[in-house]
Amino acid sequence: MMTFSVESLTDNLETMKPLFPLHWEELALNKDAVPLDPQYDIYLHRDARGEVLFVAGREAGRLIAYFVGFVAPGLHYKTCLTLTMDIFWVMPEYRGKSAGIRLFKTVETEAIRRGVQRMFMGSKLHKDAGWLFERLGYAPVETYYSKFIGER
Repeated sequence: MMTFSVESLTDNLETMKPLFPLHWEELALNKDAVPLDPQYDIYLHRDARGEVLFVAGREAGRLIAYFVGFVAPGLHYKTCLTLTMDIFWVMPEYRGKSAGIRLFKTVETEAIRRGVQRMFMGSKLHKDAGWLFERLGYAPVETYYSKFIGER
């Protein structure tokens, strides 16, 4: 049975690390020039300050999905507490089984509990999860563009 709960990123980071290469391989852009190299110290610092929202999806205790987002007042709107998604991932074998819906419903419940007023979520176009966000009541508001200008 899948369960979803708010947990500590700090307490789960070592468990998450083996999943990051799978997540990166599936979703990252410019893999030939931009290696996976998270700034774990910054994540842990923000988590210690209470600025991280981490939700874990588990089956029989095994991590099968995760969400990491940052909670802070908007830089342009200091009176609006905002949750901005950093990453989320559901293991492929759990997709289509309501894992994503349940993950984000848990995120939203916790965001409301924390007093968040606005949430921003994103989806890669080459692995579009826009249907998930639209089903949950999100509206598209912005499009990002990317261009790699570094050396390869």
